[in-house]
Amino acid sequence: MAGERYFQLMGTAAGPGVPAFFCECAGCAEARRDPQLSRARCSARVHLDGANLLIDPGPDLRQQLVRFEVGEIQEVFLTHWHHDHCGGLGELEYYIQLHRRAPLRLHLPSGAMQPFLNAYPHLGEIFELVPWAWGEPMACGNVTITGLEANHGIETAGVLVRGDGVSIAYFPDTAGLPEATLRRVEGVDWLICDATFTGENWFPASHMTLSETIALGKAVHARHTVPTHFAVHFSDPVTHAELAALVVDEPDVRLAHDGMKIAL
Repeated sequence: MAGERYFQLMGTAAGPGVPAFFCECAGCAEARRDPQLSRARCSARVHLDGANLLIDPGPDLRQQLVRFEVGEIQEVFLTHWHHDHCGGLGELEYYIQLHRRAPLRLHLPSGAMQPFLNAYPHLGEIFELVPWAWGEPMACGNVTITGLEANHGIETAGVLVRGDGVSIAYFPDTAGLPEATLRRVEGVDWLICDATFTGENWFPASHMTLSETIALGKAVHARHTVPTHFAVHFSDPVTHAELAALVVDEPDVRLAHDGMKIAL
């Protein structure tokens, strides 16, 4: 909608989604009974007076764009080359060729440029590939967007968005943060961060647990911490009510949900 500026989470699940088609755990069963508790794969947008900056076109992209009425996209920002964050890139082909009719800038880690060309050789002319310049703010309308390095095994970005007195750090996939990144997100208003696991962290070099994410928010003195990228099936299956109970005594923590908006 024109005249509004906000950051919106369009998806808040890890790779399998919630519910996962193959899983019958309590969290997935709950989401089947109540679709409002389902979660698409992680994706976000910055909405600026009718313009949209897309972060991570994952495999649920088409349904997300329809659900949240995203009609125009000005820039695309890719955090890393994993399917649950880039698997929807092909969905933008028809938008670019039939509607926009001009190349669309795609910001991505330099190490993801060749994988993109390998996966989508026919799309090389309709995307303008722009490698991340770590730590350098880019002006996009009334906000700046800065790519900051994350810890995720492969070259991976987080995104620092600054609007009118509001700062949002978005790290959907990371295992803690590099020292240089920690300094840049100190004191942010909103830290939206990987909280893939509720119990044991099966991949501590790539992901975080809910408790680790809460601790990180406190360490960087974030005003609000928003855990996201949930895999409710692993390692301890958890329902929405159980997740909420784990943060009830954390007044500065808000669980991410699909559609969540933060004003800019």
